Amino acid sequence: MPVWQESILLLAVALGLAIVLKALFIQAFYIPSPSMEPGLVQDDRILVQKVSYWGGGTPERGDVIVFEDPGNWLAADSTGPNNPAARVLAKVGLYPTGGHLVKRVIGVGGDTVTCCDDEGRLSVNGKPVNESQYVMPNATCAAPLSIQSEDQPCTAKALKVTIPEGYLLVMGDNRSNSEDSTARLCTTKETECPPTRGLVPVDNVVGKVFALVWPIKRFDHITRPDAFKDVPDAK
Repeated sequence: MPVWQESILLLAVALGLAIVLKALFIQAFYIPSPSMEPGLVQDDRILVQKVSYWGGGTPERGDVIVFEDPGNWLAADSTGPNNPAARVLAKVGLYPTGGHLVKRVIGVGGDTVTCCDDEGRLSVNGKPVNESQYVMPNATCAAPLSIQSEDQPCTAKALKVTIPEGYLLVMGDNRSNSEDSTARLCTTKETECPPTRGLVPVDNVVGKVFALVWPIKRFDHITRPDAFKDVPDAK
């Protein structure tokens, strides 16, 4: 086979494998905002694996997930690469994709999440959670941005939500700079508000983040923390 034909064949095989891998197993993304600091920094490149949620598997508390925008969460400039060549490569899985969000699962269907207790911790199904392993250090408390203020940075019992089946409550690790579920939940003053506003449908989840791959000096394997291991199942 002539060199030019062999080169075309190898390129076609490589593209085909990339498309299959992206569709079924692994996909590259980048972090679109500072909301997951300190572990994941804006513009970090990550890998997401999809097989964990096959066959009835669903996201678990503590998982860092990538999901499709459930409704006007993303800024207009977060939709993906602007360079035409990069756009083509992203389509076939050879370049990190944009247009998605990255957050940590705090509660799953049936869970009741409250914030905060007297020590400033989130509680899930009545169990306080120690999030020091991943939340931004020196935070006033585990409270999300939407329930903090300058004069009262951690309001006890300011957040309480029971999550319907098929939905997730997600939060960024950088609690004071994360427009996540808690920034969009219904408030007590709203008389007409769908109970699932601010929650993420499980069907929107692309997969679980398992590796930080760029910059290479910060390469890391992303795993589920132990913080939620003692949380009881929802009653």
